[in-house]
Amino acid sequence: MIRWYMENEHEKLVKTTLYLEEEVLEALEELAQKYSGETGQKWSRGGVIRLALSEFFSRRGKIL
Repeated sequence: MIRWYMENEHEKLVKTTLYLEEEVLEALEELAQKYSGETGQKWSRGGVIRLALSEFFSRRGKIL
């Protein structure tokens, strides 16, 4: 389960609960570590999910 809530001047995120398989959580953690190393900025599993959802919607012509 992942829960996140964040608010800053650029975005407002709403607290959400996701139920995911353990393998998915492990993959999200691996990608978060990889992106952190590549960008020099800390990535969380929630950040990876938001990135994936953004890509999903943009491929379908909906920019969030």
